[in-house]
Amino acid sequence: MELKLYNTLSKQKEVFKPINDDKVRMYSCGPTVYYYAHIGNLRTYLFMDNLRRVLKYNGYNLLHAMNITDVGHLVSDADEGEDKMAVAAKRENKDPYEIAEFYTNRFMEDLKKLNIGKPEIICKATEHIKEMEEYVLQIIKNGYTYETENTIYFDTSKLDKYGLLSNIKVEEQKAGARVDFDKEKKNVTDFALWIKAPENHIMKWDTFWGKCYPGWHIECSAMGRKYLGDHFDIHTGGIDHIPIHHENEIAQSKGCTGKIPATFWMHSEFLLIDGGKMSKSLNNVYTISDLEAKGFSAMDYRMFNFTSHYRNKLNFTWDSLESAKIALNRLKEGYQKHEEGTKQVSNEKIEEYKNKFNEAINDDLNMPLAMSVVWEVIKENDKSKQYAELLRKFDEVLGLKIDEKNEIDLPEEVKELVEERKLARENKDWAKSDELRDRIVQMGYFVKDTKNGMEITK
Repeated sequence: MELKLYNTLSKQKEVFKPINDDKVRMYSCGPTVYYYAHIGNLRTYLFMDNLRRVLKYNGYNLLHAMNITDVGHLVSDADEGEDKMAVAAKRENKDPYEIAEFYTNRFMEDLKKLNIGKPEIICKATEHIKEMEEYVLQIIKNGYTYETENTIYFDTSKLDKYGLLSNIKVEEQKAGARVDFDKEKKNVTDFALWIKAPENHIMKWDTFWGKCYPGWHIECSAMGRKYLGDHFDIHTGGIDHIPIHHENEIAQSKGCTGKIPATFWMHSEFLLIDGGKMSKSLNNVYTISDLEAKGFSAMDYRMFNFTSHYRNKLNFTWDSLESAKIALNRLKEGYQKHEEGTKQVSNEKIEEYKNKFNEAINDDLNMPLAMSVVWEVIKENDKSKQYAELLRKFDEVLGLKIDEKNEIDLPEEVKELVEERKLARENKDWAKSDELRDRIVQMGYFVKDTKNGMEITK
């Protein structure tokens, strides 16, 4: 069955065919580790994980690299302001490497909670300064740069076309351009490759141009080339990467190797909060820890993301997250009923569901449609272990751990009532059992008696 993916470069769905028959090489833009990742950031990595899972489900081997930006990303995507890592180091009065290690670890914890598969290669910018330096030297040799007092810029006017992903009109940008941060920039779309570090700059390296640090965009090109080659299959990121970061990656790659680095460019849309943008001033920038503090799990958030296609905006509300939590619980309960079932179903029925699911995920990762197939299986009246096995197969793509029962941390008082009720039931004291069940319910927990014992949910 053909896999079709939307390519931002061509603005259409295309049949995916890797450069090498069985191995897919993919690069994903990773986090700038100066603060906690919020749930909008994490939507991009859930999309990345969906893509990984669908590729593997289709039988491809995967070589996937993701960067960790721990230097070089300026406060503005337009090469303005201080390095974000330096800002964080001052804010927390710590060494920037301490900052990077702390927030990298927290990011990895979030990925684990969300059941996001780690890329085969995770590469830190600070560990690849030499590769970036060599990349910049090649661009200089090829004649695509110019120097100002403090910066080596990429000269976008040397390209046959700049703006392949976003189709920006460079002339219109020039006409309405604001005053640039560096007045020596020749073109408003030019960007920094290499920057001279001021005396008090805390992250800098000895390089061909003195003590410097890299521009933000160069790291992805240098590390992508090192681990995946000059031309690889897929490059992913958030939609916010299209107009600047990914345009600049393409530009500098053409300046260095003469090639667009990836065949497919794929981007996930923004997450909205209550219909609007996330904003610190609105106090609506939420992390996984914030969700957990309100009684939700990271897996509830994963389930919520399946309510919309990755190329559509997704509106987060607490009510919608509550709905996703309820749906995930019902999904697991439905799976368990099939696992306990005894009916036999035809192979034709199983194959029919497999084909419908495969068609959905292979149509540009249409997860809402794929989930509708999952619910059809869940709602089958004939409860069958064959359906349970099929659902486990689907979960290779969903990553919802549907065969794991929800574990909740019960308060000690509730635990005591549960143990007391177990004893009452063993003694066949049904009146006492009912009384204890009502007390547990009053404390905010559901009690369900199954052949495997009591199940308690919040």
